[in-house]
Amino acid sequence: MEITAHTAKQLRLTEAEFELITQKLGRTPNFNELCAFSGMWSEHCSYKNSIKWLKTLPREGGRMLVKAGEENAGLMDIGDGYGVVFKIESHNHPSAIEPFQGAATGVGGIHRDIFTMGARPIAALNSLRFGKLEEEKTQHLLAGVVHGIGHYGNCFGVPTVGGEIYFEGCYHTNPLVNAMSVGIVKAGATVSATAEGTGNPVMYVGSATGKDGIGGASFASADITSDSVQELPAVQVGDPFQEKKLLEACLEVLATGAVVGMQDMGAAGIICSTAEMSAKGGVGMRIDLDKVPMRQQNMKAWELLLSESQERMLLVVAKGREEEVNAVFRKWDLESAVIGTVTDDGLLKFYMHGTLEAEIPAQELVLGGGAPQYDREYREPAYFAQAKSFDINTIGEPGDLKAVAQQLISLPSIASKRWIFNQYDSMVGTNNTSTNAPTDAPVVLVKETGKGLAVTVDCNSRYVHADPYKGAMIAVAEAARNIVVSGGQPLGVTNCLNFGNPFDPEVYYQFVHAVKGMGDACRRFETPVTGGNVSFYNQNPDGPVYPTPTIGMVGLVEDLNKKMSLAFEAEGDLLYLVGTSRNDLASSEYLQKLRGVALSPAPHFDLEEEYALQQTVSALIADGRIASAHDLSEGGLFVALCESGFPRGLGFAIETHKELRKDAFLFGEAQSRVLVSVKPQQAAAFQDALAGVAFERLGSVTSGHLTIDGEGWGGISEWKERYDTAIERMLQAVPEVAGPTSPF
Repeated sequence: MEITAHTAKQLRLTEAEFELITQKLGRTPNFNELCAFSGMWSEHCSYKNSIKWLKTLPREGGRMLVKAGEENAGLMDIGDGYGVVFKIESHNHPSAIEPFQGAATGVGGIHRDIFTMGARPIAALNSLRFGKLEEEKTQHLLAGVVHGIGHYGNCFGVPTVGGEIYFEGCYHTNPLVNAMSVGIVKAGATVSATAEGTGNPVMYVGSATGKDGIGGASFASADITSDSVQELPAVQVGDPFQEKKLLEACLEVLATGAVVGMQDMGAAGIICSTAEMSAKGGVGMRIDLDKVPMRQQNMKAWELLLSESQERMLLVVAKGREEEVNAVFRKWDLESAVIGTVTDDGLLKFYMHGTLEAEIPAQELVLGGGAPQYDREYREPAYFAQAKSFDINTIGEPGDLKAVAQQLISLPSIASKRWIFNQYDSMVGTNNTSTNAPTDAPVVLVKETGKGLAVTVDCNSRYVHADPYKGAMIAVAEAARNIVVSGGQPLGVTNCLNFGNPFDPEVYYQFVHAVKGMGDACRRFETPVTGGNVSFYNQNPDGPVYPTPTIGMVGLVEDLNKKMSLAFEAEGDLLYLVGTSRNDLASSEYLQKLRGVALSPAPHFDLEEEYALQQTVSALIADGRIASAHDLSEGGLFVALCESGFPRGLGFAIETHKELRKDAFLFGEAQSRVLVSVKPQQAAAFQDALAGVAFERLGSVTSGHLTIDGEGWGGISEWKERYDTAIERMLQAVPEVAGPTSPF
């Protein structure tokens, strides 16, 4: 078979990249070698279109124990001799084609990134985006993805403690499925994904290799089209029970001290794990592919190199201790086999039945080595002009605010996600003390220390679409705000950057400016970026998805007695808004979904104002001056009031701001605002603590009725029923109960 630039193109490599490979090898690559480069130089593995900008993010400082990118996941110190390990990654393209397995294997893969470092996963989160919920395709994708996440997580035994989900038309063809895992590890017990020691055996452990997932990395680096369903073999198949056994076996074998390095076989499979471990250690490997445990006969060399079969690990073991490792994996009924040795020449040599099938310098395959790095053209998107031209005065104020509120609280991006989270086991493993308690960020008990971890995923992609720089800053700020109002202190960030095709200059503009905004916000909040994932090529036939830089953040709750709930405590408690209300409807759910304004600027946001707000709220919680705290986000003040009242069936009586539009006051999404309740006897001390910080008295907590400007809006139970059942009613195709006439 003659290997040409046309062959490379079929493997999603460019002609220029084919020439570069030929130059680096000093010869034309054979098919196996070209397949290896195809996987390793895909965007998914090499970050060739993004690394320039990722390097500008703050990647050191704070409590970080390893630099970003050095290991499979971020590692931060939480004191008492323990560290937290966390990471978020995408599984968008597989989930678009086969939603159950796509989402399930995304969960499995992110957990492996945690325990391949020697940490035990204790919590999972997810960030999901789908098209319009009333569409049949969206309902199919939603059902499959949620089932996949629930199935894998529940069976694996790690609680799904939180997440977010949005429904926007731009995600119709290409949903986003981002999975995050959080684990705990004892100081000094981590293992590196590094190969060392000439002559040390290279061992394969876990499930046998099949043909599922072949080419998954390059599949994830291309646009989704109507023909993508034909690429179903690119979707991996997972087995959570195998992964549970693999977890326990890996942690047990690490305790023997026989393991020199360990790497999970994720994207690009064996070629990726061998290349990355070798390049990091400055060594090479001789691998006998015919010794790889297989579950299908007559697999070819390139299939073995690129298969993304799940639940597999690559280990480098101290020479002479192979049987200790084998004994552990036999105990757990898992495959284990010596498939090669570490060499000192820096070359990856792959043999099949004694025949050399591929020979590649490890360093030439990896990020930071020989993989190309591109600087793409970018320009301001044309639609910015329309967004900037929005004038709030062109929007008439509604005559029936209550009817508007009924529609707003029933929007699927705002309404209760109970249909989704009821399918997740949030208590399996009994690690979590407050998953089901009403907090803005779930708080997970670290049993070894008695402390808590506040964890969250956040991104309002409509804000980023309107203004990538400001929108990405808001995503970081909201993640930090959720942790702060839950009683924690933000530690660090992992990100999943979901964008369209990087060859589109307007898409690349979104990416560049989102990274800049994220970096500036992370520097201000002192939350370094520990690592993450870039997912390009998220496209629909009509164009790219909204730019969606999902922020996963972890915070530390030193004293669980200071954990803060969003729930109102008692009738008669006073209600305050900390922060400044504004005549701002920009990019709100109300403006887009109910008033039909597709484009408007991002909502008000000032980084210094936000930082000051969070410092103030943190101090209020530490000093015990507030009874509850809930940040304002989608749906604005009214939704926040309802969500705080729902847990105990308490209502509220408030007065709107006399100088602001009522719809902006109740439904606007201007940032840097927190709703708090205060015991009457604490009111004076509370107000004294707010010297120099904007706040306003709203009203008080009631026994169960809603009153706004003296007008009764019904009981809290009626609103909770509407909020809780909105998604279920849409899935059952029951018409929305919003009244027979428009409130406008």
